[in-house]
Amino acid sequence: MDAEMEDAATQAEIEWDGGGGGADAVLGLAAAGASVSLCYHQAFGPHDDIVLLEAADDLLPDLLQSRVTIRGRPDEEAVLCTPSATYSMKFVGTSNSVFLIPPGEPSAPCLRPDNTNGDANGADAVAAAIKVASGNIELVRTAPRLDKLRSLLHERPYILDEDLGDSFHHKRGLYTWQDLCKLIQASDGELLEGLNSFSAVEIDGFWRTVDANSVNMILDMILHNSVLHDWPINAMPENDVLSVMESDGFAHKIVTHCLKRFGTKVEQEARSFWSLDEKRVCLQFAQRVLGAGKMKLSNFMDKWKKSIPSGMSADLLMLEGEVLFEKLGAETWVHAFSVADLPLTPAERFAALFRERPKWEWKDLQPYIRDLRVPGVSSEGLLIKYTRRTQPSSEAEPVFTAR
Repeated sequence: MDAEMEDAATQAEIEWDGGGGGADAVLGLAAAGASVSLCYHQAFGPHDDIVLLEAADDLLPDLLQSRVTIRGRPDEEAVLCTPSATYSMKFVGTSNSVFLIPPGEPSAPCLRPDNTNGDANGADAVAAAIKVASGNIELVRTAPRLDKLRSLLHERPYILDEDLGDSFHHKRGLYTWQDLCKLIQASDGELLEGLNSFSAVEIDGFWRTVDANSVNMILDMILHNSVLHDWPINAMPENDVLSVMESDGFAHKIVTHCLKRFGTKVEQEARSFWSLDEKRVCLQFAQRVLGAGKMKLSNFMDKWKKSIPSGMSADLLMLEGEVLFEKLGAETWVHAFSVADLPLTPAERFAALFRERPKWEWKDLQPYIRDLRVPGVSSEGLLIKYTRRTQPSSEAEPVFTAR
């Protein structure tokens, strides 16, 4: 026993120079049923220091050019990210032995299965195995995990006239791009898309959302100045808007952020103009009205129409995915229920929807699930997995309940 342990220790000390395996002989096998004789490379084992990764051809350029990162905290399942996509990583074991054979001609002495020495150049073995892989990691395209991003952004929304100070305490709850790359399991491209979808803006190096009251104040001032300075809301001169707003004490970056949030930039005759989007502006005012809670639809419509800017029209179609209607007796009531506040993962999204309502008609459900993106799964597939569909008659609206 002592002699065997000494042999094993000596074998483990042998350094592999990267070759001496004869892989070309194995790659040259073409005929069906062809075979070669293998032996163990003298530097054979251990096997826990290597993991095989199975990747599709379209991933190879990113892998070979070191454009991939593995992201995840110790308590999370790791994901592999390319510059534009996220892949879950799952180890798949195999019942068959997968021998790894180095390149080059088999020149080093090798070991037969009975632990006796042999000459790799002899006729009895043409290749030498250096490792045995017990399985491999599979990569499966998955949706970026952005719920955590939304949670982090909500920790410290930007408030007008705030003073961050210079101490560490004042920086708590604030995250740079590098911080988010470490904390969020998403590719750089998907992370940037997520920041844009959450209306985040980079302020003094930190990515943040803007407090709702601050957004309302800036929008009100833009609309007020459009009347005061006779700016058409579909063609407000950018330089004039920024100059006036800065003179009123509003930071250039925050004003520009709000213009992007509620409008579209248009270049005309070497000048930049902003056109406010009617739906986005009206929706913002609807959310303000509904901040008081559930109310009768007639009262809501009256207050909403009175609050929106002159020249804009309120339409209930603007509120798809933002409010729910409820029939109580002869009256219809309305309350805020925004898709932007719901979880981004399908299982949690459907659970939240069925907590709000046990039954959903398709016309009400569709606005709350159309933004779900799961690679390889259609909206119909999600409905089959998470809901039960009933339809009393061919003319009736289908109704969905939790599965």
